[in-house]
Amino acid sequence: MAKTIFEEMGGTYVRQGDYDLPRLSLPAEKEDKSIGVWGQRHLRYIRQYKRIFYTNLLTSGKLNSYLADIDKQAEDMFLRLVKQMVEREGVTEQLKAENQMEWVGAMNNIRHRAMEIVNTELIFV
Repeated sequence: MAKTIFEEMGGTYVRQGDYDLPRLSLPAEKEDKSIGVWGQRHLRYIRQYKRIFYTNLLTSGKLNSYLADIDKQAEDMFLRLVKQMVEREGVTEQLKAENQMEWVGAMNNIRHRAMEIVNTELIFV
């Protein structure tokens, strides 16, 4: 019996009942990096809105490292933006000591604005 193209390329079959099914597996990723909240958000976004891109990353075995990279970039950008906004708007430890509620409101406002910028620039792109 002649070999199929799949077998010529190094593929093998497994017998399931009366059928020979190709033995398919995804390539293993080189490193198992942890993915934080930013990476998870981006994963949900590409899985829902950029299906071809998601499938290409998944089948090439690069999805996890890509998401870990996005997560690190987003976290670095978020922390940098918060620090810059705090300095520019004068939200200091002195304000925290004098008026805690005003400080909490200012910090929440800054964090939400920074989060919106990161979402717009990196996560939902």
